[in-house]
Amino acid sequence: MSQQFTHFDGDGRAHMVDVGDKAETHRVARAAGTITMRPETFAMIRSGDAKKGDVLGVARIAAIQAAKRTADLIPLCHPLALTRVAADFAPDAARNAITLTVTVETLGRTGVEMEALTAVSVGLLTVYDMCKAMDRGMRIDGVMLLEKAGGKSGRFVRDDGPAPANASD
Repeated sequence: MSQQFTHFDGDGRAHMVDVGDKAETHRVARAAGTITMRPETFAMIRSGDAKKGDVLGVARIAAIQAAKRTADLIPLCHPLALTRVAADFAPDAARNAITLTVTVETLGRTGVEMEALTAVSVGLLTVYDMCKAMDRGMRIDGVMLLEKAGGKSGRFVRDDGPAPANASD
């Protein structure tokens, strides 16, 4: 793996990396993060009785939209034609926490790690936004890349991250 920052040219100026000579390959990235809250907030989200509606349903749509808009938010990201975005929530009643795992895929010349990480961040921020009137002490933690595949750098799998969410909730 390269030990240099790729978003700077030889003179130290920020630039968008030229991916024109890279091969188009199937690329996938999975990222996750967790939001922890008070037991009452967790119960309200799980019951679907939130004043603003289906919290996790709205957060799922926000995560998908964020993945699609990553290049608008992160200055040097390439706009990508995504082929799949899946956002899965895993509630943990013992911790009053919800983990969001997002998988993003494309056929392209650059990876989708930033899209997956952005989607997780915005999805969890949406949960916070929808529930902040009830619980301003919610905490978002552990936003991380779990896995990426495709491209010249090959496969990366985190070995210290949370277990992936397998089912939507």
